[in-house]
Amino acid sequence: MNGPLPSSTSAFETAEAAETYDQWFRAKVLSSLNDDRPARPHATVMAQLRKIVTAQPDDHAADSMEG
Repeated sequence: MNGPLPSSTSAFETAEAAETYDQWFRAKVLSSLNDDRPARPHATVMAQLRKIVTAQPDDHAADSMEG
C-alpha cells in the first residue's frame, strides 16, 4: 500500500487504546527532553554499535552465497 493511510485507519483497536499510547508516548518524549544527562555524540554511539554488531556471528553469511 502506497501513500498515507486514511484517517479512519488506526494501528489501535480502540480510541481509548490510541489515547493511552499517545499519553505514554508524550510522557516518554517529555522525560527525554527534561533529561539533564550529557548528550552522547553520534560518532561515539555508532562506534559502540559497530563493536556490538561485529562481535555477533553472521548467521546469514551462507544465505548471501545462494542464488
